[in-house]
Amino acid sequence: MAHVSDLISSDIEQYLQAHEHKSLLRFITCGSVDDGKSTLIGRLLFESKMLFEDQLAAMEADSKKWGTQGEDIDFALLVDGLAAEREQGITIDVAYRFFSTDKRKFIVADTPGHEQYTRNMVTGASTADAAILMVDARKGILTQTRRHSYLMSLLGIRQIVVAINKMDLVDYSEQRFNEIVEEYSRFAEQLGLTNITYIPMSAFKGDNIIAHSDKMPWYQTSNYRGTTLMGFLETVEVDDTRMQRAPFRLPVQWVNRPNLDFRGFSGSITSGVIKPGDRIRVQPSGKESTVDRIVTYSGDLEQAVAGQSVTLTLADEIDISRGDVISIAEAPAETADQFESTLVWMHDDALLPGRPYLLKIGTQTVTASVTDIKYQVNVNTLEHTAAKQLELNGIGVCNLSLDRAIAFDDYQTNKDTGGFILIDRLSNTTVAAGMLHFALRRSQNIHMQHVDVNKEARALTKGQQPSVLWFTGLSGAGKSTIANLVEKKLHAQGRHTYLLDGDNVRHGLNKDLGFTDADRVENIRRVAEVSKLMVDAGLIVLTAFISPFRAERRMARESLAEGEFIEVFVDTPLEIAEERDVKGLYKKARRGELKNFTGIDSAYEQPEAAEIHLDTTALSADEAADAVIAELRKRGIITA
Repeated sequence: MAHVSDLISSDIEQYLQAHEHKSLLRFITCGSVDDGKSTLIGRLLFESKMLFEDQLAAMEADSKKWGTQGEDIDFALLVDGLAAEREQGITIDVAYRFFSTDKRKFIVADTPGHEQYTRNMVTGASTADAAILMVDARKGILTQTRRHSYLMSLLGIRQIVVAINKMDLVDYSEQRFNEIVEEYSRFAEQLGLTNITYIPMSAFKGDNIIAHSDKMPWYQTSNYRGTTLMGFLETVEVDDTRMQRAPFRLPVQWVNRPNLDFRGFSGSITSGVIKPGDRIRVQPSGKESTVDRIVTYSGDLEQAVAGQSVTLTLADEIDISRGDVISIAEAPAETADQFESTLVWMHDDALLPGRPYLLKIGTQTVTASVTDIKYQVNVNTLEHTAAKQLELNGIGVCNLSLDRAIAFDDYQTNKDTGGFILIDRLSNTTVAAGMLHFALRRSQNIHMQHVDVNKEARALTKGQQPSVLWFTGLSGAGKSTIANLVEKKLHAQGRHTYLLDGDNVRHGLNKDLGFTDADRVENIRRVAEVSKLMVDAGLIVLTAFISPFRAERRMARESLAEGEFIEVFVDTPLEIAEERDVKGLYKKARRGELKNFTGIDSAYEQPEAAEIHLDTTALSADEAADAVIAELRKRGIITA
């Protein structure tokens, strides 16, 4: 069983019921490499009697093979399960372990100490109520100690134990303990960390873990709190308790409609308390109603609190969908579509401002892009530095723009309605974790202005279907040549057109942009916005850009209505494009004189399903232009 209890033998049902209703504390261990995080967790599992005899036997055998403690048991091996972790004696991935005592249940995340695994530490800390920051008494406060402290303050962890470990290796010195406490307190003050408990311990020897150590009698005097680590963990406030005092929030996960007579809204309450009769507001729509019932599998409730999963029925029939947030009417969440936020970048490919990503917050998923990186944070010095992109493990304060308004709270108030992740739209990989700070004022003050003469009216006077012909391909493929011929043919038919050429645009609108990946993304974003305006004017727009990335071409496509974006892939092999090399660019790129040149040292992502595919090894430029005109007639963009 989880721990020793007389109820196990005398009344198993009462024991199980008591175990079921214990509070749950989630906490992390963090700190620098070799400070003893994994050893501490192993000791906690051992002392809480969460190990079976075969696990103990396996740990003894592994200690002889992989251990770093001589003939003694190496408790770290209970947590470091990867082969690379055992070989190097370090933690690489986040390891989660469950244990319990008579008073509480625990889930602990053992997070890596190496700088390159910062994203792993953020993953483990994102759901934690408390943190144990390990400090080696011999080494004191290190760079990674400061790094993890900053991340804890960033992620809103309010309860922190500074576990000054390996006291046995400094002869249990009270002076050394006080030196570390004084140094860390000065640093913590800069971060605004206040609820800090300092505990001297030896995870390997078990000092001050479960019981007070007789090796440090000075720690139990009136000068110190004198708590053991387990004493702290069993009494610290659980975040759900705090969140029950916050305003009510329920992100709708599912519209529950089992039959014609029942319509409820299901989800997990992230904060607050709700009762039948309470007035609520649905966001972002702003519609209000009153709670009629709180429905659960076991029956209706008179009250529900943070942490419970329930179904609410309302007194009024109002439109509510998955992703909406039900708030208490007196203190509703905010709504906006532009924010300042902090991003922790977690992918090998850098963050590129302007590139569209999927943003998942609670039960809602929307399209978002970073419009500006205000600054990057050097977590070692807390210095703010300028940045055009964020690399792996980079942390930056950024402005975000969403394709629609969402309901939110700032992250420090409510992690569930203020925390989000960014997802790559093509690979579906999580690339960043983020925290919302506040809505940008312009998101509240700038609105779309209604106009009476719209796109349909403009297109009608021109007698054509407005659209964008997006020519893409390598440099030298013939995009500009073919696009120019297509426009001449359309103009001869009396069509209203405009050609946006890559070189021409860079002489004006985009003359401030270079050819880095970040600048290429911004180049295409601006062109897509201009194209959208020209389509609204009723024009047939032709664009001739390399536009190497699928993500940006998809962004341009999705900014237009269905059928208005026609991708034209000018398919020319690299060797043929190099042979043409009218501008001599490939030769310069091969000599290293041009950096970030597509096809040489910068990738080109071919279209996967272009509407028009032009094989220039089989077609002349004029034949390719005729093929485009024929496809436009087929699609009804132009008539014969």
